Amino acid sequence: MAQTLAATPTTALKPTHVQAWMRDNVLAALAIGSWVFTVLGFVLDHYVDVPHASVVGVFVIAYLMGGTLATRDAIRDLVNGHVNVDLLMVLAAAGAAVLGQWLEGAILLSLFSTSNALEFYSMNRTRDAVRALMDLTPPTARIERDGNHVMIDIADVRIGDTVLIQPGERIPVDGRIAEGQSAVDQAAITGESIPVQRMPGDEVFAGTINGNGSLHVKVTKLATDTTIARIVKLVSDAQDDQSDLQEFAEGFEGKYAVFVILFSALVTLVPMVYGVDRGDAFYRGMTLLVVMSPCALVISTPAATLSALANAARKGILVKGGRAMDALGSVDTVAFDKTGTLTVGRPNLTDIVTLNGIDAEHLLATTAAAERLSEHPIGEAIVQAALRDGLSLPPASNLEAVPGHGIIATVDGQRMVMGNDRMMEREGLTISEIARSHQHRLSDEGKSTLFVATSTGVIGVLAVADVLRPHVAETIAQLRAAGVKRTVMLTGDNNRVAAAIAREIGIDDVRANLLPEDKLTAIDELRTHGKVAMLGDGVNDAPALAKADVGIAMGGAGTDAALETADVVLMSDDLTRVSYSIGLSRKMRGIIRVNLAFAIGVIAVLAVANLLVGIPLPLGVVGHEGSTVLVILNGLRLLGYGGGWSDLLHRHEAEHPQELPAYRVVAA
Repeated sequence: MAQTLAATPTTALKPTHVQAWMRDNVLAALAIGSWVFTVLGFVLDHYVDVPHASVVGVFVIAYLMGGTLATRDAIRDLVNGHVNVDLLMVLAAAGAAVLGQWLEGAILLSLFSTSNALEFYSMNRTRDAVRALMDLTPPTARIERDGNHVMIDIADVRIGDTVLIQPGERIPVDGRIAEGQSAVDQAAITGESIPVQRMPGDEVFAGTINGNGSLHVKVTKLATDTTIARIVKLVSDAQDDQSDLQEFAEGFEGKYAVFVILFSALVTLVPMVYGVDRGDAFYRGMTLLVVMSPCALVISTPAATLSALANAARKGILVKGGRAMDALGSVDTVAFDKTGTLTVGRPNLTDIVTLNGIDAEHLLATTAAAERLSEHPIGEAIVQAALRDGLSLPPASNLEAVPGHGIIATVDGQRMVMGNDRMMEREGLTISEIARSHQHRLSDEGKSTLFVATSTGVIGVLAVADVLRPHVAETIAQLRAAGVKRTVMLTGDNNRVAAAIAREIGIDDVRANLLPEDKLTAIDELRTHGKVAMLGDGVNDAPALAKADVGIAMGGAGTDAALETADVVLMSDDLTRVSYSIGLSRKMRGIIRVNLAFAIGVIAVLAVANLLVGIPLPLGVVGHEGSTVLVILNGLRLLGYGGGWSDLLHRHEAEHPQELPAYRVVAA
């Protein structure tokens, strides 16, 4: 019955599709067969002149088809010292048979088996996301060995092998691109709605779909250790991890079932002492067994929780169990790491100041040509900006690097100097007042600046900074709309830069200049005011993630530390998934409250009605089984949760992909 589903959800993940299909269809066949023989028994009893023994025989078949599995489970649990709700149904049906009410007992077991079949079918829908993940990895891979391309079983692929992936094929391994470039659809892993451009050196994941380019991928993980294999295991384990409310409900079930049996016995025996007809008293007691059965109560929480977990998995959000999913919805404060979380975690060109009438594109192209010879992160940011703009870089040579100062190079036959003010002084180059004022302005904004000069003097100022991720401000606003009372930034950066970012995106509080141990102290202090979720990159923020009530790691695709440390893993670098997951959890908690209130209400109404006036057993069965199915269907609504603003945003992004913020150009 319902409690079996809740207690052992992972068992549904292990069978093959054929086994799952057979199990579900056996349940459906037994339910249909029970109804067929129940109706046949009714027809024979009322409209055909046959021996009564024949009618009873038909009803016995209906009993066997509708009640065999329930009887088996009831006996198994009794042997293990546990009383479950299946026992209540079996006792009620047996009682009806003793009274000669074969039709009522057959209807009870037919409805009971039908409800079981519907529950399994409905709950299996919550596991479709995991089953789909299981099918994403191709069973074979095309690899290069001894100069030839051969197809081998995915289990035989070794680390270091080179796998060839043709356009449109699903990538079978985790690895790094050795040759080729292509747009890769990573939706199954990260939940990203648009393909991501991948080039040599970039990481790709098993289960993703190659676009229009051929790729040679060097294998970095065995098939059993790929990101998608770990996701399947984590989601499976998550469905085993129960919330406190769910554990309470399942512990309560056995004690409650014993109470119902004893109470029904009293309802049956006490009226007999006072002369009430034994048949009527027994019938009322059997009906009470049915209407007070806690099936709907027990299934209320797992029906919603498993649906929420499946929804999150489809969106590239791994929530490690019912406790974490439930805790998300009660978060009062969200604390963010800055670098790599609120920002992209790498320098980007943000400003170009041109002097003396120099063209901005020419300044960027010549600077990038020189910086391409170096390996400095600031230089890399300038080169990437030029390449994104499609600029043609002139030839550069004769690189001279001056540590802590800058570089000198010959670009298109002209000597160029790039670096800080000490570099300009070293080379005897004058920095004009206007160049100096722009440098101070950009430095006050927390940006790293670079003077660019020729033999005639400084011709420009370039600024580089770690820029904010897209939609950060919208995410903060959405968290506030979702009921989060406070947002906090925890960063090791200086207070000036942190405060500027906080003002720009609407963060409530800033804690700057923090060492890792300081972040732990800050989390402890924040927890005195309510539940805290900590969002970080899952590597250097691991202690703070573990300390928070809910640790959320972002960019978890391929990151072992993120998958192991956090309670929630955002597989992509999409901050909007934070507000989505909290909104999903709050919706789940609301549905659980409705389910519990409804289940308790139905039990109370049916029980009181039966005690006061008596109700027919079939009506009690319909009320009991109907309430069970309704709470499951209500929980399944979470499979369609879209998150409102977040869902609309991602549909817009699919049509209008957002690039990194463009740099500003100032002609001074």
